[in-house]
Amino acid sequence: MGKNKKQESYKAAEEQFVAVEEALTKTELFIEKNMKSLIIGFGVIVLLVVAYFSYDRFVASPREAEAENAIFMAQKYFEKDSLNIALNGSGDYAGFLEIMDEYSGTKAGNLAKYYTGLIYFKQGELDKAVEIFDDFTVDDHIVSSMDIGAIGDIYMQKGDMDKALKYYQKAIDKNDNDFIGPIYLQKIGWIYELKQDWENAIKTFKKIKSEYPKSMEARNVEKNIARAEAKLGK
Repeated sequence: MGKNKKQESYKAAEEQFVAVEEALTKTELFIEKNMKSLIIGFGVIVLLVVAYFSYDRFVASPREAEAENAIFMAQKYFEKDSLNIALNGSGDYAGFLEIMDEYSGTKAGNLAKYYTGLIYFKQGELDKAVEIFDDFTVDDHIVSSMDIGAIGDIYMQKGDMDKALKYYQKAIDKNDNDFIGPIYLQKIGWIYELKQDWENAIKTFKKIKSEYPKSMEARNVEKNIARAEAKLGK
């Protein structure tokens, strides 16, 4: 009798291990499948952030103008994908780390902070990226929503679906419009699929269809709904 109980215990433990392994595999597949979307999402935020901070060309004061000059070469290195030089400087030119400290409180200093977080993300320094993005501040609602969503992307890459879900929802709550809403609802729907929470997945995808019918995300939402309904057995 004791032997049977031990075998049952081993079997239960083995089944639990397999379930965890499958969940991790699904998360990894999600990340692999959607990594291009995550990177593109960060690229969109870069454009929004740069556009926002470039609006008045930083010329409100001599310090702003000095900060703008300082960040110019770091941005050039970033565009060339010379991330270490962009972050730490070249010896002749300051990097984003130095600029965000030296010109703290300026628009260019805040922009340097955003670039720093993005570089950490690209280099796989995810905890550092979260710390930087969490400290990033901007008045524009769309940019700030994308920044919150970016933290969700980082947690998704870390495999922490619950935190990713939380930040995607926070991004929507911050500024629910025709641009922000469908982007993060789609990601929320994907997470529910990974969790095999088919009812919430269907509900989320149907919300995209009904509330944002003209969005890019709505183009393929019928497939997502059909897939989730098939899993639910509808």
